[in-house]
Amino acid sequence: MSFTIAIDGPAAAGKGTISKAVAAHFGFGHLDTGLLYRAVGRKTLDGMPAIQAAQSLTADDLKADDLRTGHVAQAASKVASIPEVRAALVDFQRAFARRSGGAVLDGRDIGTVICPDAEVKLYVTASDEVRAERRYLELSANGHAVTREGVLEDLRERDARDSERATAPLKPADDAYLVDTSGLSIDQAIAAAIAAVDQVKR
Repeated sequence: MSFTIAIDGPAAAGKGTISKAVAAHFGFGHLDTGLLYRAVGRKTLDGMPAIQAAQSLTADDLKADDLRTGHVAQAASKVASIPEVRAALVDFQRAFARRSGGAVLDGRDIGTVICPDAEVKLYVTASDEVRAERRYLELSANGHAVTREGVLEDLRERDARDSERATAPLKPADDAYLVDTSGLSIDQAIAAAIAAVDQVKR
């Protein structure tokens, strides 16, 4: 039996952490769809055309060490605005979503485009400043030379690009449950997400 949970939201809102925890709680598979776009973006930095990179993507491409870096994130946001790139990755995501045993997918357009019929849709967000601080601390802890101002500027650029693109813009699905993590601990945010799913699964 399949059961799909679609989790969307901007960068550093906490959707990745929440998605992994929700998947573990319910025993579902988890797919970070942003990794697909990061892997495509990473290949374009090596000189491969974006559409070719998306069409030739393999599981090994998702294991590159630098997929979480800022320059790859920016490349991912750029390739994600290309309709042919998104089309090349749709089938993979939809097949995962209907896997037996349940699935949690997190990204930018899961509830609106990839899985509009998902049993549960969550939109995880937080204020710009809170998200930038989280990302700054994460990058700094991993040895990246960044500033708070630079991280905030990068986040806002990505938000604008993701929200304003013509194909599959970042926005909440009309029937999505909103989880604002600005003032929540990790445990509180996870509990709110699980409670929303439980309301549907009962």
